[in-house]
Amino acid sequence: MKFPALNLPAFEFSMKKENEKVYIFDEVRRKHLICTPEEWVRQNFIKYLISHLDYPSSLISLEMPLNINTTAKRSDVVIFDRNGNIFMIVECKATNIKITQKTFDQAAVYNMKLKAGYLIVTNGMEHYCCKVDFVNKKWDFMEEIPNFSTFKALPG
Repeated sequence: MKFPALNLPAFEFSMKKENEKVYIFDEVRRKHLICTPEEWVRQNFIKYLISHLDYPSSLISLEMPLNINTTAKRSDVVIFDRNGNIFMIVECKATNIKITQKTFDQAAVYNMKLKAGYLIVTNGMEHYCCKVDFVNKKWDFMEEIPNFSTFKALPG
């Protein structure tokens, strides 16, 4: 299976094929996972955050379970600050999924529970980052995804 080039730097991955399925090594969870189109985007985006924007892999949680109105859901990527507080969530979609208001609504529903100050939505081709303004109930879109060092001054 060939995976599409993304609007991210090109990365090398440990890949393997078993029983006609392609697996990609997840460096955060330290295991091979079936490489679905969404997983391809997630793994590339995580590698980008770690290698280019200095996000510590130890502060990243993948597919974090949460309950929304008694329904079990999973947030694709949750990033914690150095005090252990959730401060960013990333919603990943496959490259063929267009990012729409529905995509942002999904992230917002998850964030009602998680209370992250920043949201990122990506399909590997388009990336949107916004700061959540809980007081005024709005999102302020940022021009670029900030480097992790930007957040060192955030209160815990």
